[in-house]
Amino acid sequence: MLARLANIFRVPDLRNKVVFTVAIILLYQLGSYIPVPGVSWAQVQALQEQAGAVGALGFLNLFSGGALTRLAIFGLGIMPYITSSIVIQLLTTVIPKLAQWRDEGATGQKKITQATRYLTVALALLQSTGLVYAFHGHTSGLLGFNIDLIPKFSFWLGAFMVLVLTAGTAFVMWLAELITQRGIGQGMSILIFSSVVSGLPSGLKSVYSQGGALKFTVIVGISLTLLVTIIFMDQGQRRIPVTFAKRVVGRKMMGGNSTYIPLKVNQSGVIPIIFASSVLYIPVLLSNIIPAQWFQSFVSKSFSPTSFLYIVFYFIFIMLFAFFYVYIAFEPHQQAESLRKQGGFVPGIRPGLPTERYFAKMLNRITVVGALFLAAVAVVPSLLMAVWHITNFPFYGTTLLIAVGVALETMRQIDSQLMMRNYEGFLK
Repeated sequence: MLARLANIFRVPDLRNKVVFTVAIILLYQLGSYIPVPGVSWAQVQALQEQAGAVGALGFLNLFSGGALTRLAIFGLGIMPYITSSIVIQLLTTVIPKLAQWRDEGATGQKKITQATRYLTVALALLQSTGLVYAFHGHTSGLLGFNIDLIPKFSFWLGAFMVLVLTAGTAFVMWLAELITQRGIGQGMSILIFSSVVSGLPSGLKSVYSQGGALKFTVIVGISLTLLVTIIFMDQGQRRIPVTFAKRVVGRKMMGGNSTYIPLKVNQSGVIPIIFASSVLYIPVLLSNIIPAQWFQSFVSKSFSPTSFLYIVFYFIFIMLFAFFYVYIAFEPHQQAESLRKQGGFVPGIRPGLPTERYFAKMLNRITVVGALFLAAVAVVPSLLMAVWHITNFPFYGTTLLIAVGVALETMRQIDSQLMMRNYEGFLK
């Protein structure tokens, strides 16, 4: 295995890509530790000691590798880019112009990418403004207590901090695209991977300090079990056979070959978890607007990530959003129509409406398993920590899911490039 991994460094082009990717990751991590000018470092340390990974801030902090609670120049991390990509992908199904761009191939994809960039900057501007306001003594909606990270606040300092955070997000977006173009793997996923993995040591330390050696050992054992399950489920797919009819093009006979459409068990990845967390954050925001004491008390007790009510709603919303996103990503009508236009058909199924119904039936069956798996991975560690009153690391399942998914996909890309260069791969 190690000898096969060493093949990566025997190929100059592949070695350069790996070194370039590692250098970008190190630059990204460096930016997550450089605070925005005007931030009090003593107050930052106080915030990190009290906040841990509690509340909605914990989930946002997960994707920035802790840079959010440090209010670093890369404090927003890759989240505005993720949100922008998801929004554009959803709007593609309802806005004809975006659907037209999607069908134009490479030219249309460039236009969609440009729209995603503009939306990312707009979202970063809004989020950075909200963060500067929140961390200037208005963090109760995020944490339940107030800490002023900007003691010498002024309008111009606030505007400058918003500008720095927005510019940091634009720079992170550029780094992600650089990895995609010149490095190994998908840039956005690689940066998310580096963020969530960098928080693992401190998260495990928090679990050990709160739970003790026995509970820590049990959680590590469950995590290893989840790790194996995630790898197994990530490989799972339903292959739908497809045959293309023969046709004459000029003097050549084309078609007649058979292939398959792979439907992954976990087709939606970690997107439903992001959607579910965003929806469950809405009551926290409303608690800042609605002055009723009973409502604020209810939200603070029932919508923390380790409360049972939160976990139940979390499970349900992940299931619902898994179905929603899968039908957006793999639309049965569009797939059946595209297959019909290409002269393909599923053996034993007539083209058109019967094929669409067949795709929908297969998709429903697979998505039930995938959604249950996704919800279980996200909820099981949080449920266990809720029973043991461990509050500092409630997103452990999500962390494992992201880390394993990105690592496997990156390894597949490296393995395929080794195989192209006549080297033996390391994945079986």
